[in-house]
Amino acid sequence: MSDTPVDSSKRTWLIASTCAGAVGAGFVATPFVSSFQPSERAKAAGAAVEVDISALNPGEKLTVEWRGKPVWIMKRSPEQLESLAKIEGQLADPSSLRTAYPTPEYAKNQHRSIKPEIMVAVGICTHLGCSPGDKFAKGPQPSLPDDWHGGFLCACHGSTFDLAGRVFKNKPAPDNLEVPPHMYLSDTKLIIGEDKKA
Repeated sequence: MSDTPVDSSKRTWLIASTCAGAVGAGFVATPFVSSFQPSERAKAAGAAVEVDISALNPGEKLTVEWRGKPVWIMKRSPEQLESLAKIEGQLADPSSLRTAYPTPEYAKNQHRSIKPEIMVAVGICTHLGCSPGDKFAKGPQPSLPDDWHGGFLCACHGSTFDLAGRVFKNKPAPDNLEVPPHMYLSDTKLIIGEDKKA
């Protein structure tokens, strides 16, 4: 075997093409590597949401978006709050003990909220992810029991929830509606997505 020396012009072209290939690979890899970082839109989607609830009257509900989910904020009337105790025997998890959708400690109570009159819940059914509709009127109605006290009905498969987002027994939805982390900045300002532990 003879060692043939590589022509110097070939060596120059070989080095130049290798360098150009490495630079090209760097340009190709940069967008790929930077795609692993969350976009500004993604960062904003996960950010906490501040809500002014000063205009919310008893019996009214407003919806805000947090992390791409609808979050319901409802101001319950004294009569609506009283109904929560009357139906506990009909509920699958009245004390919010199930852990599939962990309930914050400050919402492990009958009204599932920090302030009894203000409900904060993610408006997505725990069965298949539909959004239940408002059924605040009391009494018999289509797809609801005759002794209905008000709440939410997921029309897709018939799951019903009370005015605290607790699911009724023997319904397709396995769990209560999720209570997102939240806290009050003042009597009229609420922040969704943060709590004092965060």
